[in-house]
Amino acid sequence: MNNAIADQIKKMLVENLRIPENILTYDSELFGDEIGLDSIDSIEIVAGIDTLFGIDMTGADREHFQSIRALTEYVESKQG
Repeated sequence: MNNAIADQIKKMLVENLRIPENILTYDSELFGDEIGLDSIDSIEIVAGIDTLFGIDMTGADREHFQSIRALTEYVESKQG
């Protein structure tokens, strides 16, 4: 996993979704009991990934949204 990409995604989540940085790890479950994001938040994530990396996540599988690690791996796979 590319930590530089992961750190950019983490920063975006903290700033855009106001998730406390101290509770957010690379493997935190974003949607569920741990962080508790919802479908509206997923739209913010899609927009953030597009802004940061120029990657359209529209239609990405749910599994790609589970954690910062999953988001990072998705970005890496699309960067070629």
